[in-house]
Amino acid sequence: MTDRNSIGERGGSRENPPGLELDSLRRHLDTEVPGLVRGPLWGELIEGGRSNLTYLVGDGVGRWVVRRPPLGHVLATAHDMSREYRVMTALADTGVPVPATYLLCEDEEVIGAPFYVMEFVEGTVYRAPEQTGALSIAGREDLSLKLMDVLANLHAIDPATVGLGDFGRPDGFLHRQLRRWSKQLAASHTREISGITELHERLVARVPETRRAAIVHGDYRLDNVVVGAEGISAVLDWEMATLGDPLTDLGLLVVYWEGFDGIEHNPIAKGIGPEYDFPPARELLRRYSLSSGTDLSELDWYVAFGFFKIAVILEGIHYRFTHGQTVGEGFEHVGALVEPLVTQGLATLKEA
Repeated sequence: MTDRNSIGERGGSRENPPGLELDSLRRHLDTEVPGLVRGPLWGELIEGGRSNLTYLVGDGVGRWVVRRPPLGHVLATAHDMSREYRVMTALADTGVPVPATYLLCEDEEVIGAPFYVMEFVEGTVYRAPEQTGALSIAGREDLSLKLMDVLANLHAIDPATVGLGDFGRPDGFLHRQLRRWSKQLAASHTREISGITELHERLVARVPETRRAAIVHGDYRLDNVVVGAEGISAVLDWEMATLGDPLTDLGLLVVYWEGFDGIEHNPIAKGIGPEYDFPPARELLRRYSLSSGTDLSELDWYVAFGFFKIAVILEGIHYRFTHGQTVGEGFEHVGALVEPLVTQGLATLKEA
């Protein structure tokens, strides 16, 4: 999502944004959440379609966020609205900041797809070097450490105490993750990708033992949180959340933090990591380890798995782009990122 301080200042548009029929949404909200909306809705797309589509909607008085799956080619289980809604609702009274949730609609007749409505949280989502460049060096370090503290807090929650005891199956989690992402790749795989089969086979051959189960976000990174004046105000984008091995969140975060450094024409660049004067990943990991008491000696496998997972996700985005099923800009270079990430994944396993 973009800088939320700038969203909605123009009042939005009363024309339907792609994938969202405002009149149908208004009628449904009037029925299911009476009194929430008090005037005609306007709306605008604020997420470019790389994942679930995100809209800001408002009525001139209040503003809310609507989430729905992307247009076309939706992979099975990859865009589960009920999963996002359930985990955020469950975490509402914990130390993990999440938006308030108002409505889950699984009836595709309303706007053409399942969707949910949640609170609009004031703050900034850091998605570009221009934004992070405005932070002081000390501010970048402080934000990085707070990012790790929130993740440690998430992983410390007993799922059963917040009603998420049946949210996933921790036993065999890593093996299922490898099968799942292999299937996701097959569903979007229309070209040769050098090394990706070898990376998958090496990961399968060296699966570590999960030492403890926790609530896993599944895509935890700086641009999936809202940052306010006091720190992190909300964690967003829970579509891949489950119960499983918490080190998968760490491995993926390392890839986002440092794994894209030096790749040309990179539309994923968010202005984070050492090349943008943020602390190196090892400092973030040290903070997490101290906060959680977690042994990170086997983290290289999880980092390599993070490279594999992101490569598969980006290949899916490339597939949708080549089939005209994306909304927004910046997709033409995504496909070129896949092989460099696979190469780094293989190198990480060789070094382990």
